[in-house]
Amino acid sequence: MPLNGETRKRIQAVLDLAVSNHELAGGNLLVLTNGFQTFAADSGWADIEKRVPVRHDSIFRLYSQTKPITAAAVALLMERGVIDIMDPVEQYLPGFRDQKVWTEDGLVPVNRPVTLNDLLSMTAGLTYPWDTQPASQVAELFERDHEEIRKGGGMDTVSLCNALGRLPLCFQPGERYNYSTCADVLGAVVEIADGRPFSRFLREEFFEPMRMKDTGFYVPAEKQDRFVTCYRRVPGGLEPYHGLHLCVGDYTREPAFASGGAGLVSTLDDYAAFASMLMSGGLSRGRRILREATVRWLTSPQLPQHLIPTISGGSLAGFSYGKLMRVCVNPGQYPGLASPGEYGWDGWLGTYFANIPEEGLTILFCENTVDTGTSAVVRKIRNLILG
Repeated sequence: MPLNGETRKRIQAVLDLAVSNHELAGGNLLVLTNGFQTFAADSGWADIEKRVPVRHDSIFRLYSQTKPITAAAVALLMERGVIDIMDPVEQYLPGFRDQKVWTEDGLVPVNRPVTLNDLLSMTAGLTYPWDTQPASQVAELFERDHEEIRKGGGMDTVSLCNALGRLPLCFQPGERYNYSTCADVLGAVVEIADGRPFSRFLREEFFEPMRMKDTGFYVPAEKQDRFVTCYRRVPGGLEPYHGLHLCVGDYTREPAFASGGAGLVSTLDDYAAFASMLMSGGLSRGRRILREATVRWLTSPQLPQHLIPTISGGSLAGFSYGKLMRVCVNPGQYPGLASPGEYGWDGWLGTYFANIPEEGLTILFCENTVDTGTSAVVRKIRNLILG
């Protein structure tokens, strides 16, 4: 779907206005049609203080946009027969044995073990360090690890996820949807099931074959000049943010914890390679990465019908969830233009990806402002592209 000149100007105006209003420090956009770049735009700053502009090859923190890549790693092990999606997590991580569930009347045993399938649909009963009652214990675990990271250490992937498993669940497995640390646990499962460190598995099975040369869990010294500064909104503007979030934040070295839910950095072109692989049914530059049937499974909705309303608010209205991605099931409920069967995810700092098979479109957006997710800027751009 080629964008006409007027639409291109309007997209650029949306970006420029967002920068001038301090909605974001800087952002860049890439649109692919049937795997080929048809439009790119950028605006604003990679570093406001140093007046370094955002570039097409700027490196951004993906945070939760890491999750679809982790789901693809799980799918690869599934199609190879290494794992069964119904496997109990305790088969790989002993911290998940004999779990307990928090209730107002105290802790009770789980009705059944958490499975990999539960993790893929965020129905495992896990939590992030906010919202639900056991979250305070997750917050304490993460803060202890943050202290160790600041000292140059930190828990490794498997140890941290075993520790998460020993904390109470916030509901019985499969009972509800709750956005949580499920993807991190899946990264640890991949590491145990395959035998390679999760970071190495992703590099050898995905990043190197797909030439995603700038994607990984840290930024080498020779690439730091392309690494975008992180910002947070404050009254009257933006200020640099240097904190740790979800046991992620020191990108100068290979981390002990390869966070499958939040840890990767990448660029527009690198993530476009991953998105295009999914759109092409598992092929990347003629090389098969995943089987076509696996990609269909990976990009299909998973939540039972009765759980879909628990996620469908705001930018997720009209979407189901599964395999660590949103999948559109009712485009009329979305607050804007949407397409049935489209899928993707976003990140804490405003990175965003959507594959829209019905239109042959891929939309990728990168920015670096905390507490963003799917922003008004992205929704405006989607409407301009899809209109």
